[in-house]
This record gives sequence, C-alpha cells and structure tokens, in this order.
Amino acid sequence: MGEQPIFTTRAHVFQIDPSTKKNWVPASKQAVTVSFFYDVTRNSYRIISVDGAKVIINSTISPNMTFTKTSQKFGQWADSRANTVFGLGFSSEQQLTKFAEKFREVREAAKLARDKSQDKLETSSDHSQESGCEGPSSAQASSVNGTDDEKASRDPGPAHSHLRSENDKLKIALTQSEHPPAYSAANVKKWEVELQTLRESNARLSSALQESAASAEQWKRQFSVCRDENDRLRSKIEELEEQCGEISREKERNIQLNRRIEALESELQEKETELRDLRKQSEIIPQLMSECDYISEKLEAAERDNQNLEDKVRALKTDVEESKYRQRHLQAELKSFLEVLDGKIDDLHDFRRGLSKLGADH
Repeated sequence: MGEQPIFTTRAHVFQIDPSTKKNWVPASKQAVTVSFFYDVTRNSYRIISVDGAKVIINSTISPNMTFTKTSQKFGQWADSRANTVFGLGFSSEQQLTKFAEKFREVREAAKLARDKSQDKLETSSDHSQESGCEGPSSAQASSVNGTDDEKASRDPGPAHSHLRSENDKLKIALTQSEHPPAYSAANVKKWEVELQTLRESNARLSSALQESAASAEQWKRQFSVCRDENDRLRSKIEELEEQCGEISREKERNIQLNRRIEALESELQEKETELRDLRKQSEIIPQLMSECDYISEKLEAAERDNQNLEDKVRALKTDVEESKYRQRHLQAELKSFLEVLDGKIDDLHDFRRGLSKLGADH
C-alpha cells in the first residue's frame, strides 16, 4: 500500500544555519504544504514538504524527537539523522497547536511500533535459540536485523572457525588412532569415545552451518525483496513529491484565480451601482431639459435687458463726458472771471487808499 498522508497543513519552513547553529535560514519563499505520512509496510512515520520540485523536509519521526513551541506561531524539532533543526512558522496559533498535537500523537505511535518490533525480535531470538540449542553458532551466522546477510554469506563467522578447529582435532585423533603403539587399551578406548564425540560435534556443526547458509539465503531473499520494495517506495515518493508540487502549483493558481474573481465581482458591483445612478439620472433628464429651456428663455431676456442697460450706460457715459466738458469750460470762465475780479479788487484797494490819503490831507 506504501505511504499514506494522515495530516496536512501549510507553514513557512526554516532550517538552522549549519555554520552558526543559531540563525534560521528560510527553506521556502512562501508558505508550503507540510504533511505527515504513514508507511504501512515499515510501520513508520515521516514529515514531508515539497517546494516546487525541491524536497525541503524529509524527516522520519523517532520516539525520542520533541516538537517545541518557541512562540505563539513558531515551533521546531531536531532531526539527528538529517543533522539539522527544522522550524515551522504558522499563520495562526491554532494551526501550531494542531501540528504539535499531531506530532505528539505520531511520536507515541512510533514508540509503540518500536516496542512491538523489539518484542517481535526478542520472540524470534528466543525461538532461534530454542531451535539451535545443539548448534549455538547458527544464531551468530545469521543477522537479526536482516542487513548483514551478504557478510554472513561471505564469512560464516565463529561457527565455521570452530568447525575447522574440531576437524583438525579429529584428524589428529584419527592419525593417533592409526598408530597407537605407545598407548594402552584404556587410551585407545578414550580416543574412540572422544572420536565419536567429535564426530557428533562435527555433524551438529555441519547441520548448524547448513542452517546458517540457509538462513543467509533467506536473508538474501528478504533483503532483495526489501530492496525492491524500497526502490518501489522511492519511486512512489518521487511521484508523490511531483504530485504534491503540482497540487501546490494548482493551489497557487486557484488562489490567484479566486483573487481575480473577487476583483471582478467588486468591479461588477461598482459598475452596477454606477448603472443605477445613471438610470436615476436618466429619469430626471426631461425635467432638467424643461428647466434648461426655461433658464434659456430667462437668459435671453436677461441678455436683452443687459443690452438695454448697456445702451443706457453708454448714453449716461456720454452725458457724463459732456457734463465734464461743460464743467471744465465753466471752470476756465470762472478762473478768468476771478482774475478780472482780483484786478478790480486791486483797483478798488488803490482807489480806497487814494481816498484815505485825500481825507488825511484835508
């Protein structure tokens, strides 16, 4: 069945700076999809995030991992296998809380899976010890975790060396039994018993070696199956990563289309409002036209009155100019009259002074 997504959210992804181990380095330019995946075959959990065609998070959850909230919208966890620290920035505290709860849930599930696998390994080890009590070295020739099968096929281990030493002892015993001139009957009997014991031990060790070889072949087949399954899962992960990238790009396109639709809807509402205003204005256009005609008539009458007033003003200006001209003429005549009057007054003064002088003489 492969891996299946069990939880998905969106966040900004960061990684700790490998040089300073203090500063955060953005791993994504924007918020990306972060998902928990469950591997049914291996009974394991992973956190995977893809930005376009680049895998920025590929972290397998182990029971000793801890997700720590460092702020209301930011959390982090350390991955010893990837030799880094991942950080996630969420848009809300609620999303951070959901992710932390899911992380704890997955970590507990990984712990239970590890305990179950250890119980199975212990049970299989007990069964192998019970079945190989006559050949204890058979358990050493086969690897428990299934990753040392090739080494077991190349080097049978302590069982093979022990079998070789027993064979050497057996050869020596046979050589000495063929030439027993210096030994008594008791020694011959002793060597016969030991020879029989060595033969039985040799038979047990041969059987154990055969079992070890069969186990190695079995582990080889299992390793080949696991390797094929791993290749299949790897290709499946690549397909899922491509699908996740395509989904992310499709989501971005959908977001852009939704924004464009919202903008068009807003523009449409504005156009409808403007259209309603124009319809209302079109209803009062006849009234405005009648008022405009009335105002035009008034304007023509006012223009005629204005023309008459301009004519009167021009006539008044003409009268004013004539009045100013007559006033200047009168001023000139008055000035000449005053000059003549001043001369007459001077003459009267002279006449008066003469009379006064004649009166004084008499």
